[in-house]
Amino acid sequence: MTVRQVKVTVKMCLGYRKCIFIVLTLFGLIFFQHNISNVESWKNHLVSALYKVQNRIQPSNLSETHQAFHHKRTPYCPHLAQPLSPEEELEERNLLDFIAWPQPPFGSEAPNLSQTSDPVHSHFTIVNAKNWSVGDQLEVHVQLRDFKGRPKRYGGDLLLARLHSLKDRAGVAGQVLDHRNGLYSARFPLLWEGSAQVDVVMVHSSEAVAVLQRLREKRPDRVYFSSIFGQGNHSEKMVCNMCLPPDQGPLCNFTDLHTGDPWYCYKPKMLSCDTRNNYVLEGSLENIINSKEELLFQSGVNLKVPIHASTSNAIIVLPSRKGDSTQKLDHAKVATSGYYYQDIWRSLGGVTKRQFDGASITQCLTNKLVYMYGDSTMRQWYEYLVTVIPGIKEFNQEGGVKVGPFMAIDLTHNILLKFRFHGPPIVTRTTLMAHKLRYIANELDGLTGGPDTVVALSVWAHFAPFPVEVYHHRLWQIRKAVVRLLDRAPGTVVVVRTPNPRAQDRDLSLKFSDWFSLQLDTVLRAMFEGLDVLLVDAWQMCVAHHQPHDVHPPRAIVMNMVDVMLSHVCRDRTKKTE
Repeated sequence: MTVRQVKVTVKMCLGYRKCIFIVLTLFGLIFFQHNISNVESWKNHLVSALYKVQNRIQPSNLSETHQAFHHKRTPYCPHLAQPLSPEEELEERNLLDFIAWPQPPFGSEAPNLSQTSDPVHSHFTIVNAKNWSVGDQLEVHVQLRDFKGRPKRYGGDLLLARLHSLKDRAGVAGQVLDHRNGLYSARFPLLWEGSAQVDVVMVHSSEAVAVLQRLREKRPDRVYFSSIFGQGNHSEKMVCNMCLPPDQGPLCNFTDLHTGDPWYCYKPKMLSCDTRNNYVLEGSLENIINSKEELLFQSGVNLKVPIHASTSNAIIVLPSRKGDSTQKLDHAKVATSGYYYQDIWRSLGGVTKRQFDGASITQCLTNKLVYMYGDSTMRQWYEYLVTVIPGIKEFNQEGGVKVGPFMAIDLTHNILLKFRFHGPPIVTRTTLMAHKLRYIANELDGLTGGPDTVVALSVWAHFAPFPVEVYHHRLWQIRKAVVRLLDRAPGTVVVVRTPNPRAQDRDLSLKFSDWFSLQLDTVLRAMFEGLDVLLVDAWQMCVAHHQPHDVHPPRAIVMNMVDVMLSHVCRDRTKKTE
């Protein structure tokens, strides 16, 4: 439809009120056709980043843009998958584009070990050795080589980098850039005076990452669960999961009616579906990779192994030439949320982090309700607060020893702390009562909220074995619930803890690799972008610290995380933050 055609239509319609609608529609079609040609320009932007408020773009427009995206949706468990809204489908495709990982140039079969990345033959070099000062940026070049010492010609390896000082108990995470030709760069802001050392670790070779990606997409059944169905003296144990093959018997559908989060069990032979009593991790599949692939996951050989410097890994940092440069850093370039000095995390940008002891925590949380939801990494926050707040008392809620729910109250200062685990999947051997399983989005919808309500969330560790689409759907529902909470109760404080790296061995990494966690970290940050939510950067706080990586970080790191949250909760709202 051209502008000339529209003018002709206008002349034909003069005098008729109903033609106003037709004219507006035709102009809308011209505008839409013009904008379709520009779809590629925002291909790699996430819908969650585009939407500062939910559903500002009409679903009809979104559905027309699907052809522009590289990824076609292949839903997890397609025979049971519920249809997505156009917004959710578009966002999912953008997320898949956003976290796409470089693929090695070989087919489905892994190459011989000799052709894969070897951290011993690889090395890194500090670029342009000079007199560095606080406020400068340090750059390191890393060359990956194979087991025969030959330079790699493609990227996709997972590297972690850190600049640290044991003397000053200081550390900062590096930003690693993959040049996709076997070369990598790591950049560090220089934030303290004195000596410092660079550490670079190869977590996985690119060939190992290819195996992990296949397992995530093709074998999400590598962990499975069960429930006991019982009535009277009769009971039956049945296999359960978010997806079950349809050809092995009828299913009991426990998909949540409000969030659409899926959960199924095979139906007992003699009992009805409503006799389900509990939930537990039943086990994990063995022998899911072949002997050649097993060689890619060897502790001390090519699994979370240091890469050494070609010469020296040490530098000396002089005082700043321009005053306090830590306040003038270009955060967009250094991608650094903070650093440690004397084992205390110093946040960069945003609210200034304070240190809290028991008395100041009590003062901060007086007359406040603190609701903590998620996994055991959020339970750590609850446990820390219970140990440091004087006079707080725990009350038994008949929950599991590890999964709760838990509650603690300080009656004198009117402080309430509550912790509840997220809904399945929960990868734990602890047996849970089925009626105790709750989804975070539903719990948030039940909160009154307001300035005296704090909500802290951590959802990641138990989703590592499953396709990204599963995690996206869970966060999609949580995010919508957060938006509803903030809309009806402005002033509610919402804090989200990001994933963190953990200890790795072969068996653990096949289900809970740091690569899985890093992908979830990227998705989570994108999902909450644009909302009035504080992200506590657990990833950088663990990478930068001198303690070994652990799914449950040590108390020193947990203390700093909680201090970041409390600094946000009890910030001076009369001042503008940077």
